[in-house]
Amino acid sequence: MRKLALRLARWVGGVTGRGTAAPSPAAAGTDAYALARQRMVAEQLVRPGRDITNARVLAAMSRVPRQEFVPERLRANAYADHPVAIGHGQTISQPYIVAFMTEQLDPTPTDRVLEIGTGSGYQAAVLAELVAQVYTIEIIEELAQRAAADLNRLGYLNAHVRAGDGWQGWGEAAPFDAIIVTCAPERVPQPLVDQLKDGGRIIIPVGPARRQDLVLLRKRGGKLEQRAVLPVSFVPMTGDETRRARF
Repeated sequence: MRKLALRLARWVGGVTGRGTAAPSPAAAGTDAYALARQRMVAEQLVRPGRDITNARVLAAMSRVPRQEFVPERLRANAYADHPVAIGHGQTISQPYIVAFMTEQLDPTPTDRVLEIGTGSGYQAAVLAELVAQVYTIEIIEELAQRAAADLNRLGYLNAHVRAGDGWQGWGEAAPFDAIIVTCAPERVPQPLVDQLKDGGRIIIPVGPARRQDLVLLRKRGGKLEQRAVLPVSFVPMTGDETRRARF
């Protein structure tokens, strides 16, 4: 219990990439979901067995209003410990998976990050709290438009959304310090590797449906170091390039 209390003290006193302190319990009265966010961090992220420790990531997770990225009829489940459907066969990832992938990416305030698979826009919002610029691609145009509108409405002006096939990345904005992929190809797309700076990181689920590994890659001297970090289940990456890559 003492270790848990120390962790909680660190993230409550933490500072996000935007330079704004994480919300204190006293602020809960101004936000109906503030307590839910604090409980999410305490019960789903820092508890033994989950062990998210990065204070900046925990502060970002405690600030971003997850309910704003969930369909209104499902907002009661916004902070539950599981994914939530957002339409078009897609989901907003479980809070723990968002925090885990973000922590593995080790974001810094000066980073430029590419995200493949915008979905609801929630992961992009968490990243926007932590890095300088976020570029995010969503293949389903309606989701891309909705995420762009929500990110803009909530003030995440450093998050840039594009509708398109994520396999090819975002060449005009490259190179990137880090890349996060929230849909699963069967192999790592080469264009993403090419658009990553030397020393950069990619976190990506790789494998067929229901048999994927979350893989962390680092690019050093033009070569990739690869390490599987967690078994996961993500929606498959789709698009013409993904289909061609299977053959």
